[in-house]
Amino acid sequence: MSKPLIVVTGKNGQLGWEILQLAETIKDSFDFLFTGREDLDLSKPESIAPFFEKNQPDYFINCAAYTAVDKAEQENELAYKTNAESVGLIAQYCSKIHAKLITISTDYVFDGNGVAPYTTDTKTNPINYYGYSKWMGEQLAISNCAETIVIRTSWVYSVHGNNFVKTMLRLMTDRPELNVVSDQIGSPTYAADLANTIIKIIESIELGHAHYGIYQYSNSGVISWFDFATAIAKEGGRHCIVKPIPSSSYPTPAKRPGYSVMDCSKLVKDYGIELIAWEVGLKDCISKL
Repeated sequence: MSKPLIVVTGKNGQLGWEILQLAETIKDSFDFLFTGREDLDLSKPESIAPFFEKNQPDYFINCAAYTAVDKAEQENELAYKTNAESVGLIAQYCSKIHAKLITISTDYVFDGNGVAPYTTDTKTNPINYYGYSKWMGEQLAISNCAETIVIRTSWVYSVHGNNFVKTMLRLMTDRPELNVVSDQIGSPTYAADLANTIIKIIESIELGHAHYGIYQYSNSGVISWFDFATAIAKEGGRHCIVKPIPSSSYPTPAKRPGYSVMDCSKLVKDYGIELIAWEVGLKDCISKL
């Protein structure tokens, strides 16, 4: 009997790379096809039909995205094509061949004015174009394919690629002190933990326990970027002084949500996912770095 085929886009990104590491451990149960921009370029929606003509996956995990938050304010069209239009088309083709779609979204679909963790039913209201493009991707995915799981995540980092943890470790080696924003609150997500969660969801679906719709996943715990940087310094053995500053002292082209804590209990309830504390994820990541 042939094994289910899982297509994973964004193999060079943080999450795609972490799934690639996991694939080796479950290759007896699944076949994988990992794609980069050279194989399937989501900034070119016309590349999607030929891809599906050639490949007929059972599961499609979309980790590819336009993630340059500040540049998205200017590059609207590119962000929209990659994060929305192409995701909608992927959903259409998944629906045609009864493939299950898992696509990754973001805490940036919320406006950041919350005071309690956002549930999947909380009203969305993106405050920057990146958030808007990802929100449109959610809508198009769900409306075009009934068997879609959207996973919103936040503050993603990994041993691979560019991210806050690696940037902080580098800067802390070179500088005696650093200023870090202390009024943006959220939950970090270790990409390896999210990758494990996605594989557990697929294994659960294979066993006949399928739930579709919008879900949210991050590591557990609520901190500011300043708190996170302080923990990175401690865990990484850096003697850099980290100072808190308000967002107003660090203006960016795209507005950032002040509060982006998400309630992940729906994923725990429907799929039995165990949430791992952010400190545990950070420790593991830094030990591998």
